[in-house]
Amino acid sequence: MLAWKRLWAMNDDIKGVFRLFTAPHEADTVKGGGAGHPVGVNNEGGGKDSKSYSITQLIGLILGPALFFLIYFFFKPEGLSAEGIAILASTVWIATWWITEALPIPVTSLMPLVLFPMTMGLDIKETASAYGDENIFLFMGGFIIALAMEKWNLHRRIALGIISVIGVTMDRIVLGFMVATGFLSMWISNTATAMMMVPIGLAIIAQISEAVKDDPTIDTSKENFKFGKALMLGIAYSASVGGIATLIGTPPNTLLAGAISKIYGVEITFAGWMMFGVPFAWTFIFVIWIYLTKFALKSEIKTLPGGKAVIHAEQKKLGKASYEEIMVFIVFITAAFAWITRSFLLQGFFPGLSDGVIAMIFAIVLFAIPSVNKKGDHLMDWNTAVQLPWGVLLLFGGGLAIAAGFKSSGLSEWIGSQLGGLAGVHLFVLILAVATLIIFLTEI
Repeated sequence: MLAWKRLWAMNDDIKGVFRLFTAPHEADTVKGGGAGHPVGVNNEGGGKDSKSYSITQLIGLILGPALFFLIYFFFKPEGLSAEGIAILASTVWIATWWITEALPIPVTSLMPLVLFPMTMGLDIKETASAYGDENIFLFMGGFIIALAMEKWNLHRRIALGIISVIGVTMDRIVLGFMVATGFLSMWISNTATAMMMVPIGLAIIAQISEAVKDDPTIDTSKENFKFGKALMLGIAYSASVGGIATLIGTPPNTLLAGAISKIYGVEITFAGWMMFGVPFAWTFIFVIWIYLTKFALKSEIKTLPGGKAVIHAEQKKLGKASYEEIMVFIVFITAAFAWITRSFLLQGFFPGLSDGVIAMIFAIVLFAIPSVNKKGDHLMDWNTAVQLPWGVLLLFGGGLAIAAGFKSSGLSEWIGSQLGGLAGVHLFVLILAVATLIIFLTEI
């Protein structure tokens, strides 16, 4: 029973990392259970029997193997190998269980290890090697650095520092929160960043609401307070968009890089991703800021009453930067420098250096540097490291195993040949159609 609950907790961690909450009052639900999740499965273990299934889960539980059976035994298209059919059937089963959450997502992510060898689609060695892909260790190292920042409260100091510098007008406060959130989201998971920024934002909103409560022209109710809405939406959007900027900013980035490496043999470097991701992310953060503050939710208040004082009060609570914060910051900056310069500078001295190796180097360094203020502790300890989202890493492995199966079996080439009818479709239309489909799927 306990193991079952832990698996569902890992499932919720994955959903929390991939799906940013849309309103501050929903933050607590990220860890408690989501759509398609048994109501009784939570950290406390109360409610319904944790072995129960929702209607969606029951449908998925039956539909997955049923589709596998139909495809594996009755789908015999011309030009597709037996291995390709096996990989296709297995992938449909896995995808069905992922979408419906018939089993916890991390458990379903292990199914390629069973289905691919059993159906002769891909041998066990090739399948298992996907779970040790370099990109998984890149993301693991990034998570460890992020956990070290959170352990010593460095992320909060960075956020407050950015906000205090940008200004105290209403629009600039929103911009400050968005810039701080976007920057942190480049290195820390979107959800963790947003959940750290929301309490600070709520403190600002409460301060303003109290200051203008006697003004009859300003509605400060939760439903109609424009500044509050703009600030909360700004945090949510910038947390999502900021994650696009770096390879470790959000799980889909690493998954895409790994899939491209598996299928096409093309490496996307950390610096190469940033050349595309940073301009894209920051352009859209500013576009969203302009839209929120100038058009959609233009605030009735121009200057933030007492807002700067709230920020300074929060900074004062932190006190002076500790030795541990300074050392974690040095490790973080050095790792970022190494990732950015690796392809055109560092590899000249260390040809075998990769982004994953860099991530592991600095993750290990954090374990090696002792703390000064907490005797017996280090910048990173294993009790903190076990908070890593292991379920997300298993999900990466499952996705990369599927990518390897597609390439090895010839399934990817066969699918490409079936799309020949789209050759005349304009690239913009094709991208728009794919993007629309993906957006729809992320809402499920």
